[in-house]
Amino acid sequence: MISMSDAIVITVDGPGGAGKGELTRRLAEALDFDLLDSGAIYRVLGYAVRKAGLALFDEDSVVQEAKLLNLSFECMDDGVHVLLGGEDVSLAIRTEEAGNNASKVAAYPSVRQALLDRQRQFLKEPGLVADGRDMGTVVFPKAQVKIFLDASAEVRAKRRCLQLEAKGKSADFDTVLAEIKERDDRDRNRPVAPLKPADDALLIDSSDMNIEEVFRTAAEYIMSKTALKFDI
Repeated sequence: MISMSDAIVITVDGPGGAGKGELTRRLAEALDFDLLDSGAIYRVLGYAVRKAGLALFDEDSVVQEAKLLNLSFECMDDGVHVLLGGEDVSLAIRTEEAGNNASKVAAYPSVRQALLDRQRQFLKEPGLVADGRDMGTVVFPKAQVKIFLDASAEVRAKRRCLQLEAKGKSADFDTVLAEIKERDDRDRNRPVAPLKPADDALLIDSSDMNIEEVFRTAAEYIMSKTALKFDI
């Protein structure tokens, strides 16, 4: 599965709000690895489907849109930006609606298959940090390092509310919590590539941890599994 003998793959799976984005960004920067945000791919697809005026429940149309998806990631001073056909959609795909749309299109087996090879093409030397829900179980099952980052639904809902409020948007905790639980249920119980830890993944519960503690735990585990080094 890993075609480049010298390339190292580190997968970080888990539900939304567990802290995967920040952890994978820090790991990729520290190691000078490429970063794959697979969740962004499905968010972009959902965005593209809606922008094209197509229905999310029309599986055939969603698959065709997936095959035409012109997606790229660009690292900038303020983080990783997501480009759709050259358009920066980083902000547009980070709404709750975009997250729910992503979860809906990701439930189609034909869509996941259409995007599988696209995701694997992001692997190149010296390595890749892959953020998602099935990176270690389906996309890169032979990854040298697998991490599953989790947190309670209540903690994740609180984090999401703080993020929204920081952006000047109103956030109702009960509404956000209900949406997170609904998405968790859909992701964990879909028939293809459900959200679950790989058998050989390190499980980290970030409910009572800050990002520095999560990063150190992940970095120490990576060093125990590979020859990679971190300055921690």
